[in-house]
Amino acid sequence: MGANTSQVSDLSDNPSLKALVGTESISENDPFWNQLISFTFISPTSSGDSKLLEEAVIPLAKTLIENNPRTGNFGALVKIFLGRTKELKISTECQDQLFIWQAHNALFMIRCLLKVFIREMSEEELHLQFSYQERAPGFCGETGSEDLLEELLSNLVHLIVEVPLLDITYSILFEAVTMLLVFFSYQLFHKDILRDGLIYQHVMKGRCLCLTSRLVKTLLYNFIRQEKCPPPATHIFEPKAEGGLLYGLASGVASGLWSVFTLGGAGSRAGIDQEHNPLPLSNQSLLLLLVLANLTDGPDWPNPYRQAITCFRNTQDTSSLPVEQPHTFQINFNSLYTALCEQQRSDQATLLLYTLLHQNANMRTYMLSRTDMDNLVLPILEILYHVEERNSHHVYMALIILLILTEDDAFNRSIHEVVLKNISWYTERSLTEISLGSLLILVVIRTIQFNMTRTRDKYLHTNCLAALANMSAQFRCLHQYAAQRIISLFALLSKKHNKVLEQATQSLRGRQGDNTALPDYAQDLNVIEEVIRMMLEIINSCLCNSLHHNPNLVYALLYKRELFEQFRTHPSFQDIMQNLDTVIGFFSQRLEQAGSDLSVERVQEVIMKGAQALPIDRLKKFPELKFKYVEEDQPEDFFIPYVWSLVFNSGVGLHWSPHGIELFSMDSG
Repeated sequence: MGANTSQVSDLSDNPSLKALVGTESISENDPFWNQLISFTFISPTSSGDSKLLEEAVIPLAKTLIENNPRTGNFGALVKIFLGRTKELKISTECQDQLFIWQAHNALFMIRCLLKVFIREMSEEELHLQFSYQERAPGFCGETGSEDLLEELLSNLVHLIVEVPLLDITYSILFEAVTMLLVFFSYQLFHKDILRDGLIYQHVMKGRCLCLTSRLVKTLLYNFIRQEKCPPPATHIFEPKAEGGLLYGLASGVASGLWSVFTLGGAGSRAGIDQEHNPLPLSNQSLLLLLVLANLTDGPDWPNPYRQAITCFRNTQDTSSLPVEQPHTFQINFNSLYTALCEQQRSDQATLLLYTLLHQNANMRTYMLSRTDMDNLVLPILEILYHVEERNSHHVYMALIILLILTEDDAFNRSIHEVVLKNISWYTERSLTEISLGSLLILVVIRTIQFNMTRTRDKYLHTNCLAALANMSAQFRCLHQYAAQRIISLFALLSKKHNKVLEQATQSLRGRQGDNTALPDYAQDLNVIEEVIRMMLEIINSCLCNSLHHNPNLVYALLYKRELFEQFRTHPSFQDIMQNLDTVIGFFSQRLEQAGSDLSVERVQEVIMKGAQALPIDRLKKFPELKFKYVEEDQPEDFFIPYVWSLVFNSGVGLHWSPHGIELFSMDSG
């Protein structure tokens, strides 16, 4: 691209760039192209510089859009890149860093231009930009039968699955993954979910289809490996007077530097970005995987990428399938499990965990069989514990994961056998020793209380209660604090119930003879009573199934027995209150017989002995509490805007605010 450009402000005056976007056609065999893609440039290290870069590219790209129908220079640039992709694998084996560096630079230039193209035109118009070729002056139109757009898409997929991940290939693999994300970013410019289109057709049915399983497997392994960005290396290629331009990313292997596009995207100082997001390829691969998995099914064909994600198996699984599943493959489950445990701080890793638990039966069975489930559950609980700092969708995913896990009785039993010590992030009370099950109960109850006082989201508290209900029959050796919090939550609900009831009564008295409509207190009461009923069923389930394992819950129940008196005659709770009355009456009598002024230790001793003596047949049996997560409960296409909100905020460089972005701006409200 002519002389080396040292700063973004020089872009518009760069002679090589002006030639590329100008009115003259440049033959594919012209030495100009080799000069163009041999650029060096110090990359932006702040969000301000990155924004300047994007603003500098826009007028150049718009000029190219105007002139490309006559020159075909954009198609020529694409062909230059495609010509190099055929030899990338060999170049990697031969450690030909110069060749890889130039191929990377060409791809980066295409990506910068493509981003503007997608912003400015429809897919059909974009397809024409790939079709224009060098032609005589005055002639305008597409020529040739080659579909350069599909060729580029196919080559990007081949590049990702065939080129090994090494320090010298890290930058070009990152670019290839990012380029595919940019291709799919048409969704960001539309309010409605895109269900067709040229790019969709090519990826779902075209030449990319045969590489479905390999692409999904490669993206998963990129996530598993968590390879850091290679450190800055010695400049292998010194800039020459006739060198080209590097704008955006650094010169790949030439300088080893990375720009804001790669590291974090938020655009603080380079060092801070490196600490915040040192795994750009891993993160970008995960985003692309989620985008592919959430493409909608076609009218006559299912999404092949979702099929691949839902049926892959463990490398240690040697059993044969009764029916061969399409796009299946094998991957190391232990490595994937470890990566998932380590990366739950990010929305996208939590969404991947949800996807695998919900849709891949092989992976779900493997996870539930692990003896170190605390490594997976603790990060999920930490997300819920810091609910104030997380966006609502991250909290939802974490909660749904817990709900799916609690559908398994073996999980519900095993978490009470895992003893944890000194949970540093739980700051409300010092927990020197507590079971994973009791900690889970504490965090879920805290989430319910936060929701009652802040967000008041019925969907959230319903799922919290469903998880507790699933666990209730297997409650074992509940921590004293966990038992107290269960009863404290019931006390809070009882207080809220009385307040709403009092407001309704006062409002009714104050409006005697007034024909205006009353506030709808009935609906509020109904919601609160549903929650109270659920809490009573949870307590009852524990008492009926594992009373002798939970003396602390009986102790808390007796200590706050007056809370339950008002519900004894309530028509909505009479049946469920029979068992609680039986338990409270039985143990109260035992304590009276033991004498007055009993110590805490003596009370607990009486409860433990009484638990062995209480005849189980005195407690009325109720249907087992079991709740199952159903994805159809989500709003239609919920996950598509959620995934694109992650892409938009990930630092891919999609920083503009197109008219459709409000669909994907999913804040924590």
